[in-house]
Amino acid sequence: MTIELAPWLCWAMPTIGSVVHFVLPKSLGRARYAAVALFSFVAWMMALLMIFSMPSHGYEELRGFWFSLPEGASVGIGILLDSLSIILANLVAFLSFLILVYSFKYMEGEPGEDRYWFFMSLFIGGMLMLILANNFIFFFIGWKIVGLCSFGLIGHYYTDDKKYWIGGPPPHPFQKPSRCGLKALLVTTFGDVALLGGIIIIYLYSGTFNFVELYESASVWLSKMAETPGILTITTLLLLAGPFAKSAQFPFHEWLPEAMAGPTPVSALIHAATMVKAGVYFVARVLPIFYFGAWLAVPNIQEALVFFVVVASVGGFTAFLAGTQAMVALELKKALAYSTMSVIGYMMLSLGVAGMSPTALVEGFTSGIFHLINHGIFKAALFLCAGVLIHASHSIYITDMNFSRKEMKFTWAFMWIASLALIGIPPLSGFWSKDGILLSCLESGQYALFALAALTVAVTSFYTIRFMGIMFHKGHSEGNSHGGHVGEPSIVMLIPYGILAVLTVGIGLVGPWMKEALSGLFSEQFHDLHLISAENVAHASASPAAEVVPIAASLAMILIGAFPAYRAYIAHKLEVSSIINRHGLLKGLHNFLWNRWYMDSFFNNVFVKPVLASREPTAKYIEGGMDLALNVGIPKLFGQINNNIRKLQTGILSVNMLYILGFMLILIIAFLLLGVF
Repeated sequence: MTIELAPWLCWAMPTIGSVVHFVLPKSLGRARYAAVALFSFVAWMMALLMIFSMPSHGYEELRGFWFSLPEGASVGIGILLDSLSIILANLVAFLSFLILVYSFKYMEGEPGEDRYWFFMSLFIGGMLMLILANNFIFFFIGWKIVGLCSFGLIGHYYTDDKKYWIGGPPPHPFQKPSRCGLKALLVTTFGDVALLGGIIIIYLYSGTFNFVELYESASVWLSKMAETPGILTITTLLLLAGPFAKSAQFPFHEWLPEAMAGPTPVSALIHAATMVKAGVYFVARVLPIFYFGAWLAVPNIQEALVFFVVVASVGGFTAFLAGTQAMVALELKKALAYSTMSVIGYMMLSLGVAGMSPTALVEGFTSGIFHLINHGIFKAALFLCAGVLIHASHSIYITDMNFSRKEMKFTWAFMWIASLALIGIPPLSGFWSKDGILLSCLESGQYALFALAALTVAVTSFYTIRFMGIMFHKGHSEGNSHGGHVGEPSIVMLIPYGILAVLTVGIGLVGPWMKEALSGLFSEQFHDLHLISAENVAHASASPAAEVVPIAASLAMILIGAFPAYRAYIAHKLEVSSIINRHGLLKGLHNFLWNRWYMDSFFNNVFVKPVLASREPTAKYIEGGMDLALNVGIPKLFGQINNNIRKLQTGILSVNMLYILGFMLILIIAFLLLGVF
């Protein structure tokens, strides 16, 4: 019975837990927040129980409250259990609990704690809800909860005190937390509206919101859509706008660097465990539909390939775009934010190339989800470490940090482990999944995307060693230059990212076997959907010679990126600023990257400034006119009518009797004309 309830309790517990600290007596003090974390812990336990109910074949649905729609369709609250949902629910619940434990000490003394814990716990509940949902509508409810909570968390310091500003350093502009939260809300909401439009179009053709029913009837409704050229392409682009915005992929990526205005645990939750992974999850969830249309429908629906081409192209480009911006970032959390965008791009690339060849499905899908798991763990560790370093240095800039490796030996070691996993150093976890993504590009014949992904490995290697070298390896008078505490943080903060660092090493040591296990699970799932057969799997297995190429390319790119970074920021053999200033081309390139490829400026000039410039004319000519007409003109009109009618009221009985007689005569004449009598 407990196992049957586990999926429901998994998302319900943190949702309920979001208000528990408001109910508990304030005399308990901060222990009320420990109760919120306890609800998240229960959610994790429920996620673990779900592993025992993981269906070995196909999908299992648990239906709760349902209601009917016109024409017999139904929608409501239901759970979909399969390998994908159960694995991701466990990852999200586990990471979220550790982040809440870390938050208990980190947020001590911070303003707005009640509000913080409400949004954090509700955020977790919304993410688990969308992962476990068995239909588009229930999924979309969780999707919107996540988006609204992220707005509240990013803008947590909404009073905009100067100490919470991000951006800079002077003379570069700063951004205020309230504006950063609004930017995230507007960009993701644009994607949400487009996503909802795509969902509605699919419903109009399929008659269902249910994921399993969509899989089973894909041959019918996809063929109907294909009868009208362009409809499937439009629907695909609408659907993908949602995950691209939520996962900060080009061209919706500019909100994520500003999301660093929130507290560091918020950054860890958004960037590692939840929100940005929601887009990847959605792409993975609907991927079988488009794979069927592209390769198995009779005849093949060529428009279905648009889904994979767009996902792979956008993912590959975003991986490189964001990685280059991290190469020059001075804010620690912003460098990690660019890194997140880049790694999410890798995941999208992997899922995209999975459908660009009939033989790359299992490898591409498995590598993308494996990279999602690995990234969730080592990136959460990096952000939690970053919170400690920012608190210790009282600065958001890596150039203001100069920490002692001796006095912060655990934080230094854990952060290096997570950083090396981000680069993809063997045998850490990131190596195996990134190697799988490169292999997927080769298997699908996408050599240009393979080259772009390999180049991004060098970029990742450079920026990671750069920020680690600047913070821990300045090589002179080690110690915090800004006078904060030097030493390890509270054990409550140290243990969560220590666990994540150990897990990063552990997964790396069993990486090939873990990837093989995931591949087996997803192969069974695709086999039960009739997307692949045993012969397909055998044919898709790469030869040992083919597997050597991505490994060799990855290691070569790591060395290409790491060598100059090591010489500049750890060995101090190169003076980077003087080299840049001596070469005009390098200086121009640095400015180009520092200004984020001028994309943020472009969006501000095209979308933001015209809206702001229209405020005064709108207020003067439109709102002013409407206000004059509605709030001034109409009351004056009725006032005049009232005044004129009052003049008729003389108070003389004989005059009033004449009014009544005249009114009755008018009624009689009207009835005669209408033929009533």
